[in-house]
Amino acid sequence: MSLLFWSSRVECSPFSDWQKADPVAPFRMSWTITTKVKARENLKIRSAHIEDVPIILELIRDLATYERAPDEVTATEEVLVDVLFGERPAAEVLLAFETESPVGFAVYFYNFSTWLGRAGLYLEDLFVKPEKRGKGYGRALLVELAKIARDRRCGRMEWAVLNWNEPAIKFYRALGAQPMNEWTVFRLTRDEIAKLADAADTAATTDSNKE
Repeated sequence: MSLLFWSSRVECSPFSDWQKADPVAPFRMSWTITTKVKARENLKIRSAHIEDVPIILELIRDLATYERAPDEVTATEEVLVDVLFGERPAAEVLLAFETESPVGFAVYFYNFSTWLGRAGLYLEDLFVKPEKRGKGYGRALLVELAKIARDRRCGRMEWAVLNWNEPAIKFYRALGAQPMNEWTVFRLTRDEIAKLADAADTAATTDSNKE
């Protein structure tokens, strides 16, 4: 799991430098800003529906390819239908479209803070297709998530990012997000979960037989 986003960048000089620059410098800056504004005007973000599962799976695979692990995706459309739109959905998805073409997504769910006594929004994946970055789409997805977290009275938002993804780290810091350097994430895979559960069952059975 990772969050992948490169922030948009406007190349312009401070105002004091504009006067020193050639006459077309203000025009270049204006054109850049206008282009980004038009791009965001073409952006539509909405909650995913069950019929969007093929799009979600395609974006998951694009994300895995970007993370250099394309063969690690085992999710299928059938699995996603069940876990995202079944009786007990495990997560929710926001989809981003440029005009009618999917360009990114955010997958999130809720955890809980005992100290705050509130739910928190955990962002599992944030991804914008590499060729569509630099248009503000990743930020727009985060803004929508922040609105959801605010409206649902969440105590905080959290996510993880790969250590090598420096553009994303700089972007998140600019938003005011702070890295939790004193924490280390631990994980049990599906096989390890089964081993731990089976070991507990075996111990319980042994203790029962002794009685």
